[in-house]
Amino acid sequence: MSSESSESSDGVTGAADVTGGTEVTGATEVTGGTEVTDVTAHRVPLRSLLFVPGSRTGWLPKAEAAGADAAILDLEDAVPEDGKAAACEAVAAAVDRAAGTPPGPMRLLVRINALDRAAGWQGADELRAVARPGLYGIVLPKVSGPEDVTTADRLLAWCEREHGLPEGHFALLPLLETARGLREAYAIGRAAARIAHLGAVAAPGGDVERAVGYRWSPEGEETRELRARVLLDARAADRPHPVAGLWADVADLAGLRRFAEQNRALGYEGMAVIHPSHVPVVNKVFSPDAEELARCRRLIAAVERAQAEGAGAVRFEGRMVDEAMAATARETLARQAGGCGPGDEFHRDPES
Repeated sequence: MSSESSESSDGVTGAADVTGGTEVTGATEVTGGTEVTDVTAHRVPLRSLLFVPGSRTGWLPKAEAAGADAAILDLEDAVPEDGKAAACEAVAAAVDRAAGTPPGPMRLLVRINALDRAAGWQGADELRAVARPGLYGIVLPKVSGPEDVTTADRLLAWCEREHGLPEGHFALLPLLETARGLREAYAIGRAAARIAHLGAVAAPGGDVERAVGYRWSPEGEETRELRARVLLDARAADRPHPVAGLWADVADLAGLRRFAEQNRALGYEGMAVIHPSHVPVVNKVFSPDAEELARCRRLIAAVERAQAEGAGAVRFEGRMVDEAMAATARETLARQAGGCGPGDEFHRDPES
């Protein structure tokens, strides 16, 4: 997957206000094949995850000014080989600065290089360097199976102990960029409780296109089934807040909007993006507007009135609705109250 420059012609400046994940302690609940801690149970939706080259940490203020819910500092594709060591030092320093800054609305993630023995475990060294207070999570590329997740999970657990952080503090976002990884999305999702924001990221000419062999089109028909299948696997694995991507045409905001709407219709909750101008478009698509929220309230009220009168279903604005639809409406309102709001606003408890 390609991570293009987040630089734009607009010189947006300001202090970067980024924060790590929740430091919540408590009992561990075992569900299925994963352990769910209080920390991992409180991941929040991320509508927009903006890639920023790891060698350009000074661009973080631009990501925040654009309204990104998360910035992904990229140590993989966005940095040439001879610049990776310096970029890793710069990223670690940015994470330290985030830890010393009052919590803000933008999460900070880092895409490391693949955990590859043949490459000398460069990715493992990067993970240990950046997994510290101030970091929300790690983006793990080239994931081919559960074993890759297990390795990353153990390394992150070690870092959490080293820094006195609760188990599950760091989120893990696996990138499914191989045919096997896409095929095993469910098993990958079940491999560690810290996994969040799992989904299919398909871009023109990238790793996924090469692995699968499709021919990318702006309409996205050739990847729709693939994205839908991975989404179902993520939901079945009980992994919270799946995200999709990636729109590579910087100037085509109308095409970006159509692609984002397609992903939202499938059930995704956010998208990875490559340019600050993409952030407001994606945020709007993945946020309920005022009319949708008002309709949810009306629907809940109609169902509750029917239930009070002894009826299980009621005709509401031309459709039959019942408790199942009311539950969906309540979930939308709950997410708005604790996460995505109308328009481009994003409300979050500083401690989440």
